[in-house]
Amino acid sequence: MLSYKYLKKGGIIMENFPKYYTRLFNGITDALKAMEAQNYVKAQDILIRAQQDAEEMYLDDGDGEEDE
Repeated sequence: MLSYKYLKKGGIIMENFPKYYTRLFNGITDALKAMEAQNYVKAQDILIRAQQDAEEMYLDDGDGEEDE
């Protein structure tokens, strides 16, 4: 289950997010930094790797398995 708390100043504290969500979020952040530096190939590589890692984490957690 996903949950989050709002801070008084408008920020969010994330709690109990799946590991694959955090991996994607961090990958997006890193890719944006690479794009700011106009390193678009690196940004693309970061996004692809984050997507692959997150998918693998999702499947390893059993969230991607269908009930039989």
